[in-house]
Parts: sequence; structure tokens; C-alpha cells
Amino acid sequence: MAVISRGFGGRRRDDANLPPGQYRTDDFPVLSAGPTPRINLDTWELAVITEAGERSTWSWAEFTALPADEPTVDIHCVTHWSKFGTRWRGVAVDTLLADVESAADYVVAHSYGGYTTNMPLEDLLDGQAWVAYEFDGEPLTPVHGGPARLLVPHLYFWKSAKWLRALELRLDDEPGFWETAGYHNDGDPWREQRYQTD
Repeated sequence: MAVISRGFGGRRRDDANLPPGQYRTDDFPVLSAGPTPRINLDTWELAVITEAGERSTWSWAEFTALPADEPTVDIHCVTHWSKFGTRWRGVAVDTLLADVESAADYVVAHSYGGYTTNMPLEDLLDGQAWVAYEFDGEPLTPVHGGPARLLVPHLYFWKSAKWLRALELRLDDEPGFWETAGYHNDGDPWREQRYQTD
């Protein structure tokens, strides 16, 4: 005869906005794959590079002069924390790609310091992603990816590359730093896509 523990139902989620396996935090934990780079705004540059090698670039002054959005979004880290109602200011990826001609289906985000992450281009379009340079009304601090980071809130936060320097548009998918180390290629928190085996 099986022994049943009455009332056992697994870990309960009290909030429908919390993806499976996550817990809510009011802190903003700092996690990085390496040291925080020192980036001079006088030499900072953001580039969009097409599959044909064509480049669109912005200096810091040019970038921060672009039309900006102020999204308020929930963010979810693969290490199980979620932070609700985070407030950002940044430039929509749609704005950066408005005049770019490309047949690409994928993008690799490149960071100062060498970090990369990949995703389908469609994950960055239609108001789903920004290059953010303010958090909670203040300039984005270096430990959180400042001066500017990618913000893709519907995917696990490792896809929101800190210290962004380029978006490389590609015809083929090329896994980035954590993806080649066994993290899931897609990283959807609602499907709990943490690792390649998920």
C-alpha cells in the first residue's frame, strides 16, 4: 500500500505572474559572467551589423538622442529570482533597425568584455526589446550593465546582455556564451527553458 502525505502538492506559486520555479525578490541581484568592464562614454559605440557586413553605428550622444521608451516590465533570472515592475528607459530595438535592410532571422548580442548571447530576431521586434540606459529613473550602473544593456524581459535575463556594443544580424543561429555552456538556446521562463535538457 502506498504512503500518501496528505496535503503535499509541490511548491505552490502564490502569484500567477511568477513563472514556474521562480521566487519573487525586491532586490536586484548582481550576476555576471566576468569582471565589469570600464567603458568610456567618449569612445562608446553601439553598432548594428547586417549579414552582409553593413554597419549602422551610434555614439553615446547620438544614441541617447534617439526617441526613448519607458517600459515597466517583470524580469526573470535563470537562477530562479524574478523582480516585478522594473522601470527602464531605453531605445526600442525596432527604432535601431528601422532603416536597416536585412533578411536575417537571428541576432547575436555582443558585449564589451566579450560576452555574447543569441536569439531569433523576432524576439527583439514589435516592442519586445530595448537597449536600456536608465533603471528606476537613474543612469544604469555598470554592475547592472551600464552604460547600456539589452533588455528582453520575456526571456531569462542572461539574454539581456550587459554592456552592449553590437547587435549582429545573422541568417543562421550561433549560440552565445551560456548557450555553448549548456544553457537553453531559447530561454523562455514560462516554459522553464533553463538548460539544453529542459
